[in-house]
Amino acid sequence: PAWTGMGRAGCCCRGAERLASPSLFSTSEPARLFLLLLRSQCSLSSSGQCQVATPPCRIQKCTTDFVSLTSHLTPAVDGFHTEFCKALRAYSACTQRTAKSCRGNLVFHSAVLGISDLMIQRNCSRDGPTSSTHPEVQHEPCNYHSRTQHAHAHVHAHTHGHAHGHAHDHGHSRPGYLFCGLFGDPHLRTFKDSFQTCKVEGAWPLIDNDYLSVQVTNVPVVPGSSATATNKITIIFKPYEGCTDQKVYQAGTDNLPAAFDDGTAEGAAGKVRALWISERSPGRHVELHAGYIGATVIVRQLGRYLTLAVRIPEELAQAYDATQDLQLCLNGCPSGERIDQAGHLPLPASPPALGLQLQQLRRPSFSSQTQASPRGAVRVFGVEGAKERCREQLEVQDIYFHSCVFDLLTTGDANFTVAAYSALKDMESLHPHRDKWRIYPRGSSSPTLVFASQWIKQLVLLLLC
Repeated sequence: PAWTGMGRAGCCCRGAERLASPSLFSTSEPARLFLLLLRSQCSLSSSGQCQVATPPCRIQKCTTDFVSLTSHLTPAVDGFHTEFCKALRAYSACTQRTAKSCRGNLVFHSAVLGISDLMIQRNCSRDGPTSSTHPEVQHEPCNYHSRTQHAHAHVHAHTHGHAHGHAHDHGHSRPGYLFCGLFGDPHLRTFKDSFQTCKVEGAWPLIDNDYLSVQVTNVPVVPGSSATATNKITIIFKPYEGCTDQKVYQAGTDNLPAAFDDGTAEGAAGKVRALWISERSPGRHVELHAGYIGATVIVRQLGRYLTLAVRIPEELAQAYDATQDLQLCLNGCPSGERIDQAGHLPLPASPPALGLQLQQLRRPSFSSQTQASPRGAVRVFGVEGAKERCREQLEVQDIYFHSCVFDLLTTGDANFTVAAYSALKDMESLHPHRDKWRIYPRGSSSPTLVFASQWIKQLVLLLLC
């Protein structure tokens, strides 16, 4: 009958699965179950098993509007909490308006519970301003997201008559992002999520495109070892008309400033902050936000060395010419500079680098420069001792754990444990794809176990539904 199709439309939730995007928020178990339930209801509705709702039930529209309002938000964006809470309140108001007609709809009740859960997690008040479900795109040339959204809206306005069936497709208005990280001896995670351990002694470009340049300088960690670590970072934000002049930021060991080289802490762009520095921990943790190009850079000092994490829109990362092709974040380290073997990181022999570590211990200036570790920073580690120390902060034995073990065996510097943990957390806060967070060493059985665990969870959920 004709009403059957309308009923299915009322309970279908296409697009709801995008609520689980890691770039929006890190969900707790209850919220994650809520999102999985929405996805399962989508599957049931497509097979004709969804409970028939009366035509006026508009829970799908409420969910679609919420996705549209939050698809561009990430915790790294300035004002994330305020905008996310406003969108949640708008979502809640929408469910209240359609409550009477959705009394028998399981998706509706799941959404109501999920909204309550997320409000508690994000400490959002029930009363307050809400986002408009039909916001007018405001063109702010010094805000990358606003600029790109305006451009897509302009294109959509001209093509609407030819693409009416795709009027609710918001995916094209959301730019893709890339992540790159560097820490430890050093370990590099490229834009393609390739994980490498390299020598690269001296100055090397990580990123070099038309908008941003990042260069690192690496020095030997201990005499006689091929392992190096980063002791200097230079970041150049290139000029952008009407938003910022060229700004240079330089950090070095025991010199992590909260200002650019010219003494300013942000670029001037009228009402919109185009470029600014946020000092999270004086001398230890600094974040640089370039709103005009949608990029975020995190710099930390742990012990004597620096770590780096970068998030940048893909289209800007690809804006370079043939003279700029030497970029470690883009193409990885040259083969002659690799310490790992195609993803496998060989551990030093046991007892590990004992003579090198003792040389390090005897250096008079070393002990005064390792404030990051609460315990004695330098000691001689065996393989099992290094693994035990790394397990204190890195529970999952992925590539960050193995990098931690390698660094402890190579240097004996316990600050590298904190560096691996911080690099993991910075990656989780900036990397746009949660399903790509975990990387395991070649030959590890962990990916299989993780896949099995995920498959079992989905099977149990399906049986419950």
